[in-house]
Amino acid sequence: MSKVNTANNGAPKSNKVLAYTRVSSKEQDTEGFSIAAQQKLLQAYASGNGLIIEKEFIDVETAKASGRLNFDEMVNYIKKHPGIRTLLVEKTDRLYRNLKDWVLLDELDIEIHLVKEGVVLSQDSKSSEKFFHGIKVLMAKNYIDNLSEEARKGQQEKAEQGIWPTKAPLGYRNVQGADGKRIIAPDPAVAPIITKVFEWYAPGVLSLEEIADKAHAAGLSYRRTGAAVPVSAVHTILHNRIYTGEFVWKGRIYKGRHTPLISVYLFERVQDALKGRQKKKLRRAKNDFAFSTLVRCGHCGCALTGDIKKGRYIYYRCTGYKGRCPEPYVPEAVLSRKFSELLRQLDIGEAALQLVSEGLKSSHVDQAKEHAEAIKRLQEEYDRIQSRIQAMYVDKLDGKVDPGMFEHLSADWRKQQDRCLREIEQRQSADQHYLEEGVTILEMARNAQRLFDSEEPMEKRRLLNFVVSNSAWANGELNATLREPFGFIAEMAKFTSSGGSSNGANFADHSGWLGN
Repeated sequence: MSKVNTANNGAPKSNKVLAYTRVSSKEQDTEGFSIAAQQKLLQAYASGNGLIIEKEFIDVETAKASGRLNFDEMVNYIKKHPGIRTLLVEKTDRLYRNLKDWVLLDELDIEIHLVKEGVVLSQDSKSSEKFFHGIKVLMAKNYIDNLSEEARKGQQEKAEQGIWPTKAPLGYRNVQGADGKRIIAPDPAVAPIITKVFEWYAPGVLSLEEIADKAHAAGLSYRRTGAAVPVSAVHTILHNRIYTGEFVWKGRIYKGRHTPLISVYLFERVQDALKGRQKKKLRRAKNDFAFSTLVRCGHCGCALTGDIKKGRYIYYRCTGYKGRCPEPYVPEAVLSRKFSELLRQLDIGEAALQLVSEGLKSSHVDQAKEHAEAIKRLQEEYDRIQSRIQAMYVDKLDGKVDPGMFEHLSADWRKQQDRCLREIEQRQSADQHYLEEGVTILEMARNAQRLFDSEEPMEKRRLLNFVVSNSAWANGELNATLREPFGFIAEMAKFTSSGGSSNGANFADHSGWLGN
């Protein structure tokens, strides 16, 4: 990597820089990705390039404190010190966790040195370099998501044991059980009101709004903020089986170990009452419409529903459940065109797709090496512990170690071995397919508009449910949010268009950047 000695305007550039290091867990800090190792690398790089590290920012994330306070502090420091415009970091996934981080740093107009990757990024970098860097951010995030998926397996284990795996619902609190595990227990201040909510609704006489009013009067509010619980939350409470002592996790019902607030009989009565009211409100459509209930009215928040006019023309209108709405009918062709334009933002172009795919496979080699080294270290730790257990077992047989002491220590060591095996499995599973999945996602994004334009209504609907969320229509305009990672891809596609082409064709002129 060559050293840059002048600023963008040709003036001498300050040799003062910032350094940022991060590990995502205490365990990772001991696996060879330590803060000290990153600092040593950055210090050596700075020394070799005539740079002076003015200030270091360090983040160690844990389950109890997942935020990055020092990252935010670093951003504020950069804003307050315009004379320091260079940041050193080990590599891409140490700096960014999501699209927001990437966009935030890009707007600061700083030069970022990704030391281990041999890359320097600045406002003067080619659009192709920025684009490929964004793809690497996407893949790093995809890997993190896969690790998170493996972590969720621990929640599944809790569910199998009858323990609610996550944050306690309203009416319960997270507490520590007698065996040291985190469980849920009734909240003395709120649980009786939750019981009353079910009892009030079961006869099927009162509406949800009336139940919400009664609950507010009884003191039902959110524990942390003190805010009143809205009607939508009351509706959610009435559908939640957890108050019976059972709970639903990943589509399956489990018998919980927590104290129930209501009987199963009362819960079933409430479900019957809810279904009865729903049948009165809903009018079943005779036709399948692509966008019915998929798009909400931007004026009142109610869903848009489809109608057929003159036996052939499909229009959408607000259902008007909250009263008369000013939004006029909109032809289905107009909505379809707006969605098609939205999906066009995902087309990164064939040339870009091919180059990025090749570049990802190339850059994956270094990351795969790190994963292999981490797995090797975990396996060695497992083997060391096994040797200790075997040696101590021999000492116990020879009478050199008390049997009680052996049982105590060996139990603790086996827990450490279990942790090693879990982490090995997580790394292997997360690393196995994420690269291929990433390329598949890019291919789907590139073809999203073509698929949408050629499919039948229900297939259009399925595609939009996968790619788009929170769609609203008002005053002739569609306001929709792309789900991740598609929102991320749309942002990166802007770099392609900034290079002089809207479909990625300009990448063909930059075939050398993959080898840099």
